[in-house]
Amino acid sequence: MAYWIKINYERRECVVNLECVKVFCYEGNGRLTFWLPDSAIAIVINPQTNSPDYQKISQYVQQVTVPKENNHWVRIHYDRNEYLINLDCISSFCYEPSNKRITFWLPDGTIPIVINPVSNPKSYEQVVTYIKNTTGYSLLG
Repeated sequence: MAYWIKINYERRECVVNLECVKVFCYEGNGRLTFWLPDSAIAIVINPQTNSPDYQKISQYVQQVTVPKENNHWVRIHYDRNEYLINLDCISSFCYEPSNKRITFWLPDGTIPIVINPVSNPKSYEQVVTYIKNTTGYSLLG
C-alpha cells in the first residue's frame, strides 16, 4: 500500500511514495532530510518555511517507526543528528572486533553510519539482533 505525498521543494512539486523512503534524518536545527528513492538526491524540509510538508512527513515517520514485530526501523543518534533507518534496506554491515564498531552505509546516499556499544547501546543492540535474526550470522564472534 503506497503512501504518496505531494511536497513543494525548491520551486518544484514532487510526488513521493514515502513507503519507498529508507532513511529520515532529523537535524539538530529542526530540519528533516530524506533521500529520494533510488537516487542520492536529498530533500531537506525546514519546519519554519515549509510547515505543512514537514508535518505530513513527520506524521508518517511517527507511524512507521512505532516499535512492533517485523518493524525493522531503528533510531540512531549519530553525528548530532537523529537517523531513522529501515534496516531491511541495508545491504551490508562491517564489524571491527578490536573496537566492536559496526559500520553500514545508508541506502540512496553515501553516508556511512558507525555505531558502537558504548555511545549508542540501544541502537547497537537492535542492529546486532537484526543482523543475527535476518542473516543467521553473528558479528560478535
